[in-house]
Amino acid sequence: MSCDCGQVSARSAIERLIVRRAFFLNAIMCVIGLGAAYFAQSTSILADAIDMAADASGYALALLAVGHNERFRVLAARWTGTVLLLLGIGIIVEAIQHWVTGSEPFGPVMVGYSVIAFLVNLYVLRSLAKIREGGVHLNASYICTRADVLANLVVFIAGGIVWFTGTHWVDLAAGIGISLLIFSEVREIFEGGSKRKRD
Repeated sequence: MSCDCGQVSARSAIERLIVRRAFFLNAIMCVIGLGAAYFAQSTSILADAIDMAADASGYALALLAVGHNERFRVLAARWTGTVLLLLGIGIIVEAIQHWVTGSEPFGPVMVGYSVIAFLVNLYVLRSLAKIREGGVHLNASYICTRADVLANLVVFIAGGIVWFTGTHWVDLAAGIGISLLIFSEVREIFEGGSKRKRD
């Protein structure tokens, strides 16, 4: 009987490389996003940056799960989903706080950040699409990044509205919208993990 150990090893190496790149890019964008959120007083940028932080932790777990058994992969995916759920709740709390205390988001920074983040996440998404069938942990990473791309578009639209109309509540609404997107992301991750477990 022939052994395909070499092919498995090569595939694992490719998966590790792609996920490692995704981790570093998300970590960098998270730092940039937190700075931009502070400067622009933007709830939507903060929500996106927090989502990036959660995704970076998810990529780190996915990196650890490469080459491990299915049970470990499912646990890694579920942990990613749990972290996202908690952060999604935190974003809503932050949006409510900004609504009560008031904020003046700066549209140009929102637009500029969202464009850069969109390009980065689009690159990561295309890379992860090549390996998403490698396990539930990799599919969870793909789902996270797909949601990030949509979140970037939400920030871009909100930033444009704030920039040209001065309507500040749009930023808060966008932040809550991103948190709802995160909740949808969590549901899909957990459903995917349950399906793999049954199979």
